[in-house]
Order: sequence, then C-alpha cells, then structure tokens
Amino acid sequence: RCTLLMHPDDATSRGLATGATVSIASRVGTLSVVLEVSDEIMPGTVSLPHGWGHHREGAALAVAREHAGQSANDLTDDALADRLAGAAALNGVPVTVS
Repeated sequence: RCTLLMHPDDATSRGLATGATVSIASRVGTLSVVLEVSDEIMPGTVSLPHGWGHHREGAALAVAREHAGQSANDLTDDALADRLAGAAALNGVPVTVS
C-alpha cells in the first residue's frame, strides 16, 4: 500500500526496479520503503501515498498497527511553507532517493 512511486526513467538511471527497498530522505528525515516503478508519475518526481504510520510505540489501533505503512509526515519539513497560503508545505518536499 505505501510504495514509493517513481518514473521508469528515474528508476533506470539509479539502477532501481520495482520491489527494491529504497531510502527516501528529506532535510528532516529518512524512510525505507518499497519502490514501485510506474509511468503514471511524472519524471523527476516521486510519490509516497500516505500510510497510517501506526508502527510507533503506544499505537492502540490493532488493525492499523498490523498494516502501518510509512508516514510521509516523517519527511515533511517544518521550515517549508506554501508561499501563497502561508501554511505548511505538505507537498513538493525536496527529497533524494537511493
């Protein structure tokens, strides 16, 4: 459910393929996720569909904990703001994938 979507050209240039575990890192955090190569995403971008993220200690929701996924919030940079709205930037966070 929480796979990192990447365009085939970007995956090929990095020697990556669907099913590989990759590291996605922003200024504030790093996650390990499974890669899914898809031509439905624009080259130069990646997408991490938001998961429940209930893998942390103290999560009391049994089903969510069993299927926790990764939380994109762990990559969201608190120093980034949407220029137009002045609100937190939850999309367009600069990341690197390796």
